[in-house]
Amino acid sequence: MPRAFDVPERIRHEIVAGILPFGGRVTIDELASRYGVSHMPVREALRELRGEGLVVIEPNRGAHIRPVDRKFVSNLFETRSALEIMLSRRAADRFRAADAAELERIEDELESEIARGNWDAVLASNRRFHQLVNRVADNPDAVFLVDRHWLLIAALWQRYGYGSERFAGVASDHRHLIKCFRSNDAEGAAVLMGSHVLKARQELVERMGTAAPAAAMAAG
Repeated sequence: MPRAFDVPERIRHEIVAGILPFGGRVTIDELASRYGVSHMPVREALRELRGEGLVVIEPNRGAHIRPVDRKFVSNLFETRSALEIMLSRRAADRFRAADAAELERIEDELESEIARGNWDAVLASNRRFHQLVNRVADNPDAVFLVDRHWLLIAALWQRYGYGSERFAGVASDHRHLIKCFRSNDAEGAAVLMGSHVLKARQELVERMGTAAPAAAMAAG
């Protein structure tokens, strides 16, 4: 039986896996029964997930998994781009040799996992890369906003897919960013990070657009 503090993670996992579909309604009774817990940990989990942007709770209408379309994703990445450009600029000013060495170690792991085709591990290493940059930037409020939708973006990539060619581009971007951080090139880091986020937005939105007509044809 899941412990109370496992409930948010269980719901996150089922959103990412598509078991709880985007736009789908969820009830406290249903989730409590599903996980074998009382109502209280489910309520707390839904409040936590609302704070992460994964769940919408409306008065008298209950909770549902956030509906996601291409406009929403484009706007989300636009916000992320502004924040990550600022964080990269701040981080570059603060980077020390030890920080650059740690970033390089994470990138080595990421590229090893790309070679193995272990995409879940690649995504985990990618998150560690960005988390280190953001930690060095030392702006917790901005980092909170960036992290708020990280799981949602991971869910979207898993739903719409990602190919090895995407990760080759990610690795190249990361190597150039490391050079900027190592040399404390704030403007270079900001430009590269902006391009990095823009490429991710373009590819994901394009994949969503391709998937939508395919789904409509399958339904017809």
